[in-house]
Amino acid sequence: MENNNLKLAIDSYRDFPQEGIIFRDVLPILRNPEIFSNLIKDMSSSNLLRNSDAIIAIDARGFIFGAAISFHLSKPLVVARKPGKLPGEIISKSYNLEYGSNSLSIQEKSLSQHQTFFIIDDLLATGGTVNCVADILNSKGKIITGLSVVIELKDLNAKSKFNFPVESQVIY
Repeated sequence: MENNNLKLAIDSYRDFPQEGIIFRDVLPILRNPEIFSNLIKDMSSSNLLRNSDAIIAIDARGFIFGAAISFHLSKPLVVARKPGKLPGEIISKSYNLEYGSNSLSIQEKSLSQHQTFFIIDDLLATGGTVNCVADILNSKGKIITGLSVVIELKDLNAKSKFNFPVESQVIY
């Protein structure tokens, strides 16, 4: 459900963080409460999301949208964080992204209370980050009901790598 005001609120930066990349910056959305509020309402309207036990948001900008949606729907929020950020027993996995590699971790006990998860992130590019979260969830026998992102970079065709639905607010 593409919203022209939302697309206009997204800034683009060429050659960031490296040459050849066009960085789509969602942070300007936060400077416009009306656009941000409408975005959260639109993302929260997903039946796939409503039918999940919990939301899992991906570090770091995914936390912004995931937390707002979690609050809006009174739904539990689980976070997938970058290395060294979570205490306790964690599950970690490495992944590649369009300009490097990283890893994500999830606290074991945050997964134990829920069976179905809906993933939230700011941007879908190559799908490496989402696949990492999906691999962690699958390794624990969890079900992914879907993914919602603010921005999808369509030409990178990440959707084809998933066996769950993807909902995008803006497609480039």
